[in-house]
Amino acid sequence: MNVTLSATLAANEDIERRRRAGERVLHLAFGEAGLPVHPALRERLVAASEHNGYGPVAGAFELREAAAGYWRRRGLPTDPELVVCGPGSKPLLYGLLLAVGGDVVLPMPSWVSYAAQADLVGARPLLVPAPPGEGGVPDPERVVSSVLHARSRGRDVRSMLLTLPDNPTGTLASAGTIGRLVEVARDLDLTIISDEIYRDLLHDPAGGFLSPADLAPERTVITSGLSKSLALGGWRIGVARLPSVVLRDRLLAVASEIWSSPAAPVQQAAAYAYTEPAELVERIDRSRRLHGTVARAVCDRLVRAGARVDAPRGGFYLYPDFTGLPFATSAELAASLLDGHGVGVLPGHAFGDDPKNLRVRVATSLLYGETAERRLAALEAADPLQLPWIRASLDHLSEALNGLGQERPAPGGNRHATVVPAPVTG
Repeated sequence: MNVTLSATLAANEDIERRRRAGERVLHLAFGEAGLPVHPALRERLVAASEHNGYGPVAGAFELREAAAGYWRRRGLPTDPELVVCGPGSKPLLYGLLLAVGGDVVLPMPSWVSYAAQADLVGARPLLVPAPPGEGGVPDPERVVSSVLHARSRGRDVRSMLLTLPDNPTGTLASAGTIGRLVEVARDLDLTIISDEIYRDLLHDPAGGFLSPADLAPERTVITSGLSKSLALGGWRIGVARLPSVVLRDRLLAVASEIWSSPAAPVQQAAAYAYTEPAELVERIDRSRRLHGTVARAVCDRLVRAGARVDAPRGGFYLYPDFTGLPFATSAELAASLLDGHGVGVLPGHAFGDDPKNLRVRVATSLLYGETAERRLAALEAADPLQLPWIRASLDHLSEALNGLGQERPAPGGNRHATVVPAPVTG
């Protein structure tokens, strides 16, 4: 086993230490939703505080029924008996890798915890590059050749994990690519695990969303949660929609030995959230608009600085490519941004990318403000980009990118640490 502290959590803790020490750091390394809890949810959590029993391993029936209703309203008939709840979608994903067994196909790049969790369960991830502009999914034709080759060498490949929309790229796979992946999964007898925790944060919901469960319900697991859409990351609640009783029972066996049951008071509040009352639908709509507005603004700054980056379509992530700058690895690039320019990002190698590719993940969701008051102001603003603290953060980013572009390699090809001052651009 070769697992270290998760790159996202390690970066967050490092940046917080630097800030406590008085450093000015623009925090673009952590994918927290960056918004306050809606008062209706806070009230329900307090009201449920007397619920202190363990409860069913699968989760309270009220929550499973509410989650089933959530998926039914999205065109996916769902039996509450095939819904399993857990303390976040992350433990559910881990439990699913154990329950399904075998090796797993992952897109490259992909969220930092997928490969690490595979390693923890004794599986080997099969990394397959994503199609251009379609992060979160492996290229379908490469899946075929990679799986057949792996199986010919004795590997037991059983599943394929997708992220829709994607972390780290912020993009969304096309319906055609999803359709082809479903065909491939059927031909190769792969279980599809579809991580859809960012589904409700599509910047343009009218653009459409196709889940593999729409096409292959008999072999698709969906995982989701409230950490992103309603900014409840610290509450730790997730839900999974299972395709069969057999897989559900395997997941419950794993859950019973790891987390027993999700926190009872949080389940009560989550059950209310999954009924999608009007005030929470409005909150998610506002969040979606804010995430999209700020992510596009950051994308514009990156493009103006010369980076290649796909336009964001969901969530709050970007994955710019800085090829041409004088750095040997993405880790060196990220270190220069942090140490020399006060901007925290994650290097692409943390997501399974080739370390020599100068790509980093940029998370935009902590730009909304340092206090609950500022974050609410950002959520309610007609144009959040005009708020002075958001504008100052964007200017900080532009200054850093301009300075980064002025760095020059020293004789012999090594990067010179000196940064030539550059003007700040809007």
